[in-house]
Order: sequence, then structure tokens, then C-alpha cells
Amino acid sequence: MVFDISTAITWILFLALFPMTFIWLRRAWKIFIKKDYAEVALKRGSSPPDPKKWAPYTGLINLVAGGIALTAIIGASPIAPLPYETWSAMAGMTIWGKIIGDFIISRQAHPFSEGKSKKQPSKN
Repeated sequence: MVFDISTAITWILFLALFPMTFIWLRRAWKIFIKKDYAEVALKRGSSPPDPKKWAPYTGLINLVAGGIALTAIIGASPIAPLPYETWSAMAGMTIWGKIIGDFIISRQAHPFSEGKSKKQPSKN
């Protein structure tokens, strides 16, 4: 085996799947089991007005992404080997799907406000 840039990037992708999977499954656990909505549909670090409304969507995205990433980890191992193209495609599409899904939910959860909010002059 020759160690080149392709091998390095493959290892980085494989090793990065472990913490991502853990974080995504932990978030799903916190949303569905512990009813903690602190990380639901965040936009610039702030929660939406009604995070409980958006919790099932965010929890489902985290659960599905964590499950697919766990399948890719198992598929890359010698236990249940999948071809390289299969598990790396699963991992890449899952990462991008999770990013896009979270972006869509966060934008839907926070109502759009027109322009900059202007302070009303006081009537003294």
C-alpha cells in the first residue's frame, strides 16, 4: 500500500465518522429521550421561538444521519466489508445531507424579518 494524499483523506474521513456519529446520536437521544431542546434549529447560536415544534425534525435528522454514519463505519470495517466506493459515498452524502437538512430546518424555524430592526424613537 502506498501512502499518498488519497489514502490520507480516506483515513481522515473514516476517523472523523466516529465523533460525528457519537454527536449526532447523542443529540437524537437528548431530543427524543431527555426532552432537551437546547440544540434544536439553532440560527447564529439562538433557539427559535418554539423549539419544541421543531424538535422532531431535528431529532429525526440526527437519528438518521447517525444511523447511516454508523452503517458506514461498520461497512468500512472487516466485520461486514463494503466496497470503498460504497461506504465513502454513504459517509459523504450523509455529512452533506445533515448540513443541508439542519440549515433548512433552522431557516424555517426562525421567522424572516424584513430589513434591519430599527429602534423606534421615544415619544418624550
